[in-house]
Amino acid sequence: MEKQENNTNTIDLMQLLRICRKHIWALILWSVGLAIVGFAFADFMMPAKYTSSAQLLVNQKSNKNDPNAAYTTQQANMQMVTTYKDIVTSHVILKDASDRLANPVKVIKKAKPAKYRYTADGRRKLVRAAQPAVVERSGKSYVVSPSELAGNISVSTQQQSQVFSISATTNTPDKAKAEANAVARVFRDRIPSIMNVNNVTIVAPATTGVQSSPNVKLFTLAGFVIGLVLSFAVILIREMSNTTVRDDDFLVNELGLTNLGQIAHFHVSSSFKINKNKGKEKTTRKRRRV
Repeated sequence: MEKQENNTNTIDLMQLLRICRKHIWALILWSVGLAIVGFAFADFMMPAKYTSSAQLLVNQKSNKNDPNAAYTTQQANMQMVTTYKDIVTSHVILKDASDRLANPVKVIKKAKPAKYRYTADGRRKLVRAAQPAVVERSGKSYVVSPSELAGNISVSTQQQSQVFSISATTNTPDKAKAEANAVARVFRDRIPSIMNVNNVTIVAPATTGVQSSPNVKLFTLAGFVIGLVLSFAVILIREMSNTTVRDDDFLVNELGLTNLGQIAHFHVSSSFKINKNKGKEKTTRKRRRV
C-alpha cells in the first residue's frame, strides 16, 4: 500500500512539473505582466506619503551622589513618557503648532523691557528704552488645522527608554519636516507650564521627510506572486477539466486498455484529384476489340 501511495504522489508531482514545463511562457508572461501593473500602480497612481521624525529626551535632574535617587528619577522619567505621549496629541499643543505652521518665525533677539533708575529725590528716570524682539521668517507657511495635524502626527516610544519620537506623515517631504518640528518645539515650550517640569529636550530635530508609502517593491513583488498563482491556477483547472485523450499512455496506464497498434493519419493535398476519364477509355477500347 505504501508503494502505491508513493507512486501516486510521484506521478502527481511529475504531472504538475510537466504542466508547468508545457505552459512555462504563459506563467512567465502573466507573472511579469502583473508585476509591471503593480509597479505602475504604486509608482504613478497612488499618492506618495513622506514621514519625518523628531526625537525628544526626558531627562530630569537628580542627585548624582545618591545612586538610589538617580535610579528612582530615571524610572519616573520613563513612566512619564506615556503621559507626554498623550499631551503631544492634545488640542492645546496641536492648536499652537497649527498657529506656528501658519506663521513660522524665528526669534533672533529676545525682547528687553525698559530699564529705570530712581534719582535721589525719588523720581524714576529712564535709563534704557524697551527693545522689541527681533524675529525673522524661518520657513514656508502651511495652513494645517489642529484636526488635520492630529491625523498626521504619531508618537512612538521604546521600552525602557527615556527617548520618544514625534513623527509627521504628509504628502510632501518639507511639510512633514515642518509639522514634526513645530509640534516638538511647541511641546518643549509648553510642558513647563502644563506639568511644572522642565526636563524635555529636542535631541534630534526632524529632517527632510523620506517616502514611507507606497512601497513600490512590495507592490511589484505582490503583482508577480499574484500573476504566478492565478496563471498556474487557470492552467491547472483547464488541464484537469480537459477530458480528451491526448496520448496512448493514458489509455494503457489509467484505463488499463491494450494498445493493439496505431493507424497513421494521411494528409491529402487539396490539389489531389482522381482521374475518372482514363478508366472510361480503357473500357471503350476493350469493347472495340471484342
